[in-house]
Amino acid sequence: MGGTVCLTFDFDAMSLWIARGLRSPGPLSRGEFGVHAIPRLLHLLERRDLPATFFIPGHTVETYPDACRRIVEAGHEVGLHGYVHETVSDLTPEQERDVFWRSHEILSELVGRPPRGNRTPSWDLSPHTVPILLELGVRYDSSLMSTDYTPFYCRTGDEVPTDRAARLGEETDLVEIPVSWSLDDYPAFEYYRSSGFVMPGLRSPAVVFGNWLDDVRYMLRDFDDGVCVLTFHPQVIGRGHRLLGLERFLDQLQDLGVAFDRLDHVAEQFRGGRRYGTYRFAPVKA
Repeated sequence: MGGTVCLTFDFDAMSLWIARGLRSPGPLSRGEFGVHAIPRLLHLLERRDLPATFFIPGHTVETYPDACRRIVEAGHEVGLHGYVHETVSDLTPEQERDVFWRSHEILSELVGRPPRGNRTPSWDLSPHTVPILLELGVRYDSSLMSTDYTPFYCRTGDEVPTDRAARLGEETDLVEIPVSWSLDDYPAFEYYRSSGFVMPGLRSPAVVFGNWLDDVRYMLRDFDDGVCVLTFHPQVIGRGHRLLGLERFLDQLQDLGVAFDRLDHVAEQFRGGRRYGTYRFAPVKA
């Protein structure tokens, strides 16, 4: 069988930089560029008739409501992404619950119904995240990296001591649709430095999307009905040369015959029994 590619966009805008304590005009302007890029990304998706999932912090919805409404009006899914891009493992359980409930209320008002999905900022969960999501009625998460092309159900209650084997917790009803830093535009393209740390970024789109294309090719060769999740940020991918590279990449994916779908649709089909991402060894011909 073929495979599915899910295009996801983390519309962080200013929140990414605010969460890092960078509130001066320079870094905030990098986030503002994401708002500037939304129309061109929506036009790209519309021209190719491609569905997408946007994860939007509550702060972005409140600060840029018109841009967020355009995403909803275009028919794309909108999921939770914190309020101001908080790292949830740095929060108390009470703070984390407050953040999720506040964001859930903001997104529900934007979309007209409760969001079905979540992506935690920086892909970091706390021991309390899964129970909070279940409490909110969230159907799926897309933040973990335990598999590559195969959705699974999240666990809760893992115990990871340093002096003995880990004890895996109980499987829950929350579907996980996995991600990867290697399939995220931010570390590949974005330049960032702080005290004692530099993320060089600024790689060639041809090289980055060549790697991504090989990930999809491998999925199509060795997996039945796999799902590959790609992560973009409007403030990153919206730059001209990267956008041209993305257009070429999408054309190549379409030539491979993959399907494109929203994450909420994938989650519900998985719940319904669709066995995405079954590994089958495909011998390489000499």
